[in-house]
Amino acid sequence: MAFSWSRVAVPLCLAVVSAVVAIMVQNQAMPPPLPAALGVCSLVGMALLWRDISSKMKAEKRTLSSLLSQYLAVKGVGWLGRRQRRKLEADTVNVRQVQEETLLRRLSKNANTSYGRQYDFSSIKDSDGFRACHPITTYEHYRELIRRIAGGEEKVIIAEKPLILAMTSGTSGASAMLLSTKDTNTEFFLQGVTVCLDAMRQAFPATDSLQRTTKFFYSPTFRQSEAGIPIGPNSSTPASSRHMLNLYTTPAPAFEVPSEKDTLYLHLLFALKDPSVGTLESNFASTVFYAFSALQGRWQELVEDIERGRVSSALALEPKVRSGLEALMKPDPERAAQLRAHFQEGFRGIAKRLWPHLHLVLAVDSGSNQIYGEMLRENYCQGVPFYSPFYAATEGLIGVNLWPQEPNRRYLLCPRSMFCEFLPESSLEEETPHTLLMEEVQEGQNYELVVTNASGLFRYRIGDIVKVVGFHNKCPIVEFQYRRGQMLSVRGEKVSEALFLDALKKAVSQWPAAQLVDYCCAESGIMGDSIGGSDPHYQVFLELKGVRNLTEEQRYKLDICLQQDSAVYKSFRIKGSIGPMRVQLVAEGAFDELRKRMMAFSNTSPNTFKMHRVLRRREYADFLLGKTIS
Repeated sequence: MAFSWSRVAVPLCLAVVSAVVAIMVQNQAMPPPLPAALGVCSLVGMALLWRDISSKMKAEKRTLSSLLSQYLAVKGVGWLGRRQRRKLEADTVNVRQVQEETLLRRLSKNANTSYGRQYDFSSIKDSDGFRACHPITTYEHYRELIRRIAGGEEKVIIAEKPLILAMTSGTSGASAMLLSTKDTNTEFFLQGVTVCLDAMRQAFPATDSLQRTTKFFYSPTFRQSEAGIPIGPNSSTPASSRHMLNLYTTPAPAFEVPSEKDTLYLHLLFALKDPSVGTLESNFASTVFYAFSALQGRWQELVEDIERGRVSSALALEPKVRSGLEALMKPDPERAAQLRAHFQEGFRGIAKRLWPHLHLVLAVDSGSNQIYGEMLRENYCQGVPFYSPFYAATEGLIGVNLWPQEPNRRYLLCPRSMFCEFLPESSLEEETPHTLLMEEVQEGQNYELVVTNASGLFRYRIGDIVKVVGFHNKCPIVEFQYRRGQMLSVRGEKVSEALFLDALKKAVSQWPAAQLVDYCCAESGIMGDSIGGSDPHYQVFLELKGVRNLTEEQRYKLDICLQQDSAVYKSFRIKGSIGPMRVQLVAEGAFDELRKRMMAFSNTSPNTFKMHRVLRRREYADFLLGKTIS
């Protein structure tokens, strides 16, 4: 039967456009009808579209519907991104006004809650009045209020019922339960995702194509509160957004698999099947790093599955899920032979060999993820650009990176996402510190962020220390420095994560053949009798490649490097009030096991987990002591 473009493509095109429009309208992104700028169903647009799609269908064995829906999604989000970028540019010129509007909108929406009446939100006219009547807060201020919401009480802090009770990653202590609302998600998509995609396409034009993305994502596990509100990580599966699935190499049934290990295998299997992958994506660079580590261990099994057109029987899959996945598998001995040859060459630069048209790794590689980004660039992903798009937290979107190609990860604060205040680093220990506003901060200074968000947090200390490194128009640009809860301090010396990591990298560079895989520290006070009596000191756990032992002189290099970088630490070491570091090497894979233990304890998913650089729980330190090899 002859193929008819007009009978198939035009109705499909209109249907997908309608879906994209519905999404945009639902998110208040645009008024109907679809603006003429999209124009994808014009005669000229149809001709160009058909030319591009037909070539992709032949080259990549993809269906018309998947290519067409991807094309429309990309163009629709691209239009949104340009629109949102223009709004952001305008906002950065009028920061004070935009911040006041954002704050007053938050207060007005929640004025009739119990909390809003307690602090008389309806009478507040500006940010000065707000700061005068509302204290700076921490999580303890909200713990009981959120417990009441979890129990079913309405209009406690926010006017609407939360979508979920979102668990934080717990890097600065116990995991906290926060509220997540529709407004939080909408802001993240419109002010974050679309703007960063626009910046990405300007910096890396090749990403504006019909190539698929491999997205390393794991379906989170939720439990229910007393009132039936889901409790879990603040992330939703791509399978819940069916219109976006054609962007990804991983098929929908794989996102229903509860096991992280099995889901990762499926991500890798379907990525390897597609030689034209354009982007590797995850929330954090650590997830991409662990994916390549798993690939290095299981590549033979994966290649055999591709060769035979099957899904490994070792995966614990529901029958319906397995049948759905196996229907997408066909024997491909040619691709299997290519893959086998690439793997046998070794793993340095493997990403570009597996996927010759790979343009980008899209993942946050700043803060605690910095070392994973560096390891990927040096090893598996040599020659592939990285883009760290967001500065965000469970509390919501904070900033966007408009400079994808710059090596330093800088983020422009989003003035309509949160009302921001800044505590100067010198005043962090004061009982009633004075905050500064966006237009009052100074370049080169460090501040702790205090935010009022769309999910019921008011003047909330999120614990992040940032450095103002410049301004875009009148809006601050910041670099993340450290988490207050991840500070080493046995005598009040306060060694930040960034400071310690710099010293550690200097020391590792002086250990022949050594490559840093992962690390964390513990203050000797939490270790008890397990390390014997001595002066207070840092217990340092390292996972290294290339060496299995270090001399005492090499270990002491780390202490010397930190003394060189921190005058305060050096003074305590000279006086003898802080003892020398104890540096211990742990077995390969120890940190991966620790990561799983930490996630199980905090109900954090792999999508949101960040490795704790300073351990606050003795059982974690004891676990690593048990994995020590030298």
